[in-house]
Amino acid sequence: MKLNKLTPEEETVIIGKNTEPPFSGEYENNFEKGVYLCKRCGSKLYKSESKFDSGCGWPSFDEEIKGAVKRIPDKDGVRTEIICAKCGAHLGHVFEGEGFTKKNVRHCVNSISMVFVPEKE
Repeated sequence: MKLNKLTPEEETVIIGKNTEPPFSGEYENNFEKGVYLCKRCGSKLYKSESKFDSGCGWPSFDEEIKGAVKRIPDKDGVRTEIICAKCGAHLGHVFEGEGFTKKNVRHCVNSISMVFVPEKE
């Protein structure tokens, strides 16, 4: 598997499992049509149709592309971490039962963990 070279800042989040500051990511307010890819390996993670504004400060999605995201217990023992199913890159955390959408799921994802590819017109 070919992995993309990451900047030190990207490594801190994607490999070190840290979190970018809220309201700082480039995709928080992006609502263009397209697809979000894993910055580390390029796998498709989320479609723009599943993105919604939760007001939490990070991009929020209520559904991943089938099989693209893996859920694992967070080291804090409370939250559920989400990682790229292909390369294990840290994406963020998933929360259930908040009522933001009918699917009642919020994938809270670091912008720095993804690349957005706009839909071709």
